[in-house]
Amino acid sequence: MKKIKPLLFVVVVLIAAALLTQAALAQDDIPIVVTEEPIPPRWRLDGLEIPYQRVDVRIDGQVATTHIEQLFRNPTDWLLEGTYFFPLPPGAAVSQLTMWVDGQPIEAKILAKDEARAIYDEIVRQLRDPALLEYVGTDAVQANVFPIPPGEERLVEIEYTNLLPAENGLVHYRYPQTADLYTNVPLGEQSIRVEVTSDEAIRTIYSPTHPVAISRDGEFRAVVGYEANNVSPEQDFELYYTVSPEAIGLNLLTYKEPGEDGFFLLLVTPGVETGESAVAKDVILVLDTSGSMEGSKLIQAKDAVSYVVEHLNPADRFNIVTFSTGTYAYERDLMPASEPGAYQQFINSLTAVGGTNISEALLEAAALVDPQRPTTIIFLTDGLATEGVTETPLLLQTVAAQMPKNARLFAFGVGDDVDTTLLDTLAQNHRGATTYVRPGEAIDETVSSFYAKVGSPVLTDISLDTGEIRVNQIYPVQLPDLFAGSQLVVAGRYRDDGTATIALSGEVDGEQQVFRYPDQQFLAEGGEAFIPRLWATRAIGHMMQQIRLQGENPELVQSIVNLSTRYGIITPYTSFLIEEKDIFAQTGDAPVMEAAAEELAAPASVSGAEAVERAEVESGLLSAQAPLPQATFAPGDGEFGSSTQPMVSIGSKTFFQRSGVWVDSTFDPVQGDPLQVPFASQAYFDLLTAWPEAGSYLALGEEILLVLGGQAYQITASAAEEVAVTIVVSPPAAEVPVEETSEVPDANVGANFTPAAQPTEPAAGGLPVCSAALALPLLLVVGYGFNGRRGRRRG
Repeated sequence: MKKIKPLLFVVVVLIAAALLTQAALAQDDIPIVVTEEPIPPRWRLDGLEIPYQRVDVRIDGQVATTHIEQLFRNPTDWLLEGTYFFPLPPGAAVSQLTMWVDGQPIEAKILAKDEARAIYDEIVRQLRDPALLEYVGTDAVQANVFPIPPGEERLVEIEYTNLLPAENGLVHYRYPQTADLYTNVPLGEQSIRVEVTSDEAIRTIYSPTHPVAISRDGEFRAVVGYEANNVSPEQDFELYYTVSPEAIGLNLLTYKEPGEDGFFLLLVTPGVETGESAVAKDVILVLDTSGSMEGSKLIQAKDAVSYVVEHLNPADRFNIVTFSTGTYAYERDLMPASEPGAYQQFINSLTAVGGTNISEALLEAAALVDPQRPTTIIFLTDGLATEGVTETPLLLQTVAAQMPKNARLFAFGVGDDVDTTLLDTLAQNHRGATTYVRPGEAIDETVSSFYAKVGSPVLTDISLDTGEIRVNQIYPVQLPDLFAGSQLVVAGRYRDDGTATIALSGEVDGEQQVFRYPDQQFLAEGGEAFIPRLWATRAIGHMMQQIRLQGENPELVQSIVNLSTRYGIITPYTSFLIEEKDIFAQTGDAPVMEAAAEELAAPASVSGAEAVERAEVESGLLSAQAPLPQATFAPGDGEFGSSTQPMVSIGSKTFFQRSGVWVDSTFDPVQGDPLQVPFASQAYFDLLTAWPEAGSYLALGEEILLVLGGQAYQITASAAEEVAVTIVVSPPAAEVPVEETSEVPDANVGANFTPAAQPTEPAAGGLPVCSAALALPLLLVVGYGFNGRRGRRRG
């Protein structure tokens, strides 16, 4: 009996340890203490705060040096330590690596992608956290994490140098930065600064992932900046730039999936310093001086007019037309910018009084247009037409009949009491744009910022020719003029792949010029996965605007619903798409279509805050330079900007969350049943090996319905009996598909997909013995710390 007691004691200790471990894993405030080095060590410390992350990048030619500062803070009452992982950008060739903690060097090493993959796989198996799979196929930096005592901070610095890849003439920089690499808490402050210098003139600078500010210091240096507070990074920071000796640079990016039409993106960029290349133009300022402009609005409008006149090029001409009940012009004819006369005295004398005669003002401006010179009309008003022609359709017809085709009309609506239909249609008809100056915004700052961008036209009446490659559905529909220091971003679809010469033509001082760019490659497969969402963003904006300006169109409504569902372009007017219902019924369900028609119908009034907000949203979609930032909604409430996120876009795919499962928007149950793949099983990792690009999708969590190569796979956390099945590793369009056999469960999902049942949670205070036994190995994994959340933050 005495000999049995020690054995019983060991059993009791093991069971107690297992129970305590499971209890600790269920609570965020209980530390787990171990006596040996964890293998693999803890890679993310939940609750660890990062007050700031500062990234400073210097790029000279194609060589980038990235310096990172991250301040870590331990807000808990226990010691935190583990392992630091930093995935390196794909293709990075690191020539220098330094890592410091509070000014002291620490040991760090670079893991080759195969070694990093092995560690990622083991973390998924033991911690059931797939977040690092997003970086499968890349090298990584690994270092033992400095212990952080309770309430203390540690500053980590990393610097590495790598050669940037260049494709299709563009140099590409990427910074891996999802917050889940370190913690599940948002970054307090994040800043990214990129300085680019080159021996050749820098043309395009473009970020498809973040809204960046770009400051150019001549032709050979530029600084790109991004800042945000309380941010949870959802995607890596990416930046493209190109250098070119040509006066106008053009670069092509494409994306194509087998069996489907492709998507293309054209980036057209002239030089910053125009010299003699700026086109001589005429500028006509049409200013509302009705009684409603009294006060600060008129004061700011005067300052804006003064700014424009003062910043004309020497060869430009101008005039000022003011209107209220009638019109009043500065001079009878256009005045040379080199001899502007007493324009400031005229501006100072203006007062706000009378009604709003928009038709007479625009007709007088049309009469001033010289058909032989590019003409910019800046039209500024704060109200509806109350004098002259007041009916919007007739007013538009009257102006269209008199306005020469070389005039570009840019409308500024001041306040919310403006006719959005009138202003947007005027801009659309005359190849301009509308800017709304909302209450509280400065008119002079808005107009001066606009004119700084369009003050020096380089090429007007632009057209594109892609040769033998057939293209369609191009946005913007009408290509705007090209201005010095600006960037023209064109998105569209293409049918045939291959190499083409792209011709860019337009007028310079009344003479037609053609710029040719040979050897532009339209890919047969693959490419830049962000392009489809950018194209869809612009397409939806265009169609929404057409519905508002021209009336309800069932075909356009259907197209918006389809694109919103496929690409996850959610707006305040299509928020019904994210409600908790079967995604596959949305494109054909009559009630959903009726809801869409109601949501997308033109507002009851063409003016007012709601009408202006809608016009601004559409304008933002139409002119988007990058895919629409991820919107968040609460399922069923239709509110824009809530904290719940039932959809997410990764690369070219969009996933909707349905009953706890992330569902690929391309899944069509008619094409066959999904194959069930248990999370973290051997089949799961075989699937990842066959499709490395699926790592970013699998990082969503444990419950996913995913389509790869035409085959649907249902990743599930629930246990299932494994059977032999074929994993397709080449798309069905390939003539000889390469296949790899693995063990995956039976496919039992019917045509009407219902997410697999979630694992049953144990009752409070209870713990199944099998769960305790499975929890015990985690003692060797987590180190100091506490429970990691299951699944990715987006899950």
